[in-house]
This record gives sequence, C-alpha cells and structure tokens, in this order.
Amino acid sequence: MPNVEEFGFDPEFATQFGLVSVGGALEPARVLRAYAAGIFPWFNEGDPVCWWSPDPRAIFELDRFHVPRRLARTIRSGKFRVTVNEDFAGVIRGCADRDEGTWITREMMHCYETLHRQGHVHSVETWLGDELVGGIYGVAIGGFFGGESMFCRVTDASKVALVALIERLKERSFALFDSQILNDHTGSLGAIEISREEYLERLKKAQRLPVTFAENK
Repeated sequence: MPNVEEFGFDPEFATQFGLVSVGGALEPARVLRAYAAGIFPWFNEGDPVCWWSPDPRAIFELDRFHVPRRLARTIRSGKFRVTVNEDFAGVIRGCADRDEGTWITREMMHCYETLHRQGHVHSVETWLGDELVGGIYGVAIGGFFGGESMFCRVTDASKVALVALIERLKERSFALFDSQILNDHTGSLGAIEISREEYLERLKKAQRLPVTFAENK
C-alpha cells in the first residue's frame, strides 16, 4: 500500500476497496488537500491514518432531494430550532458518541475543530429549547461540501439538520454534496452512488465555483 509521505494524494493508487494510502499526520492543511483530490481520512483510534477514495462514491443530488411529507410537517411545526455553526464542538462530539464505537478519534476532533475555526468546516445544529438534539458537519471548498457525520438524540433531529443543510447549499449555489460511502441510513435519506471518475470530474468543477458556505452564524 502506498505511503502518503511518498505518494501524496492520488486516487489512481486506490485499491479495489478504495484505500489510497496510509500514514502521515492528520494536519488541517493535509486534510484539505486530500478533500480537494477526492480523498478523505477514515481510521480507528490507535491505527495509522488511512486515506480513502471509494468507487463508487455516494452523493446527495441537491436538485433532486425530496423531503417526505411527514418530515416536511415536522419542519413546518417549528418543533426544532435550527442554527449554523453555533455549536460545532457539540455536533462533532455528538457524532462521536455512539454505543457501537466511532471512527471520530480525539486526533480527528482536534483537526476538524481547527478547520472549523479556520472557516473550512461547518455544522448545522437542531435544538429542542436549549438542548442540542441533532446535527451534521462537513468540509466546504468552493461549491463542494463533504458531509462527514450526523447524529440524533430525538426522532427526526438529524433529518431536519440535513434538510436545512441542503437548503443552504442550494441557496448558495453549491454543486456537489458528498456523502462518501452509501449505507442504509444515507440511502434511506436519498443518497445515490456515482462512479469515482464522474465524482472527480464534478469535484473539480465544484471547487472552482466562487461560492461560500458564508458567515459563521
């Protein structure tokens, strides 16, 4: 397996499972370079950093996203309050707090919190009163948004955050919303798969767009 220090970030080196390279520090600048190349870090606590570019790749098509009627009613009811970048630390910790374990290591939290302070990583939060009950976070580069993880402590809280995020991306003319690897949960929410080749083409164009996720709040 190519070492990241020797080969850098090139999806050409990906194995059939999508592993591109192993090793290297999880530094904010390096992580941004990886996303720009269509690669993301994913590893367990105590393991070396693993860099991935799966084929196929999962995305949400922004212009085809459909909000189910029941969820639309929940959103209209005003049950949840939605904010942007108000409690990033709470969101990433909520995503890491899973009974089945997590890939969001302490090292990863520190790196993404730094990227958040630099304006590259963003969160959408859902609240019941003053309690944080759900959220989602990810990386923005130009018109590209790479969704990382979401969490939910109350039914529909993460779905409401996802809908709010997609509305924000559409309003700001983003072109690509990456969800990395398709699973039952993201598939049920409308994520689809495209080839790595198509994904990299769309990524290249999206990053060049003169758009921004905008202000911190």
